[in-house]
Amino acid sequence: MATRTTPTERQKRLGTELRKMRLAAGASTEYAARLLGIDRTRLSNMESGIRPFSAERIRTLACHYACIDESYVDALATMAETKERGWWEAHRGTLPVGLLDIAELEWHAARVRTVQFMHVPGLLQTEEYARGVFTAVLPPLSRLEVELRVAHRMERQRVFARTEPLPYVAYVHEVALRMRFGGAEVTRRQLEHLADLSERKSIDVRVVPSDASGFPGAGHALLYADGAVTQLDTVQLDSAHGPEFTGAEAQLTKYRAHLDWMDGAALSSAASRDLIRIVAREL
Repeated sequence: MATRTTPTERQKRLGTELRKMRLAAGASTEYAARLLGIDRTRLSNMESGIRPFSAERIRTLACHYACIDESYVDALATMAETKERGWWEAHRGTLPVGLLDIAELEWHAARVRTVQFMHVPGLLQTEEYARGVFTAVLPPLSRLEVELRVAHRMERQRVFARTEPLPYVAYVHEVALRMRFGGAEVTRRQLEHLADLSERKSIDVRVVPSDASGFPGAGHALLYADGAVTQLDTVQLDSAHGPEFTGAEAQLTKYRAHLDWMDGAALSSAASRDLIRIVAREL
């Protein structure tokens, strides 16, 4: 199997999970490599995502590692069997790889929950609003770079057009509704669009009102993607230098608690929709 120069976050995650399984079993790289009939270096490359695993090899390792969680092993095998070229690959070489990793994460997620404090979630943005978001960055992006990012963001919304749309929950702080990316008129149209989308069965928009008594964490945006099994959940955090990803159990537990807090502090879906329309009329 060919090596990869830049494995995706999903490919790296598969390798990481197989390494975790090996360490939990107390098995050495030499032992695992002998099981597969390969050398130690190749196994290390597989565990780092540089070389792919086959589903058959995953099941072989899981058996010898005495992993009895069949759902977990099946989910890992499915990850290995996914060979189709995702639509986001058309953007490789023109956009930062982190943006492509977000699209891949969303596409394969069983559910996505997101928290936004400063702007409407990307999957729910209009084209003109997204353009306003991408022009408000430092250092400034060129016009071409802005348009490439806008096009990619619009394509990410394909997850809602599938036969089985992505279940999506967005917790949005009221402050984000009042930030005027692209100007008042652009923001008004965005909020009307957001309210309309919130009426879809697969999309739940919940607004955290400004009078809420604070919020946990540093107020940073996050995306929590449910995997096929809980062990494969992933958190993506925004940062000034690009997206960061984690699947560490301690971090997943922390952010699940974060989302639980948001769920308790946010308005109901209907009340959130009413507030969104009120703010839109005020613009």
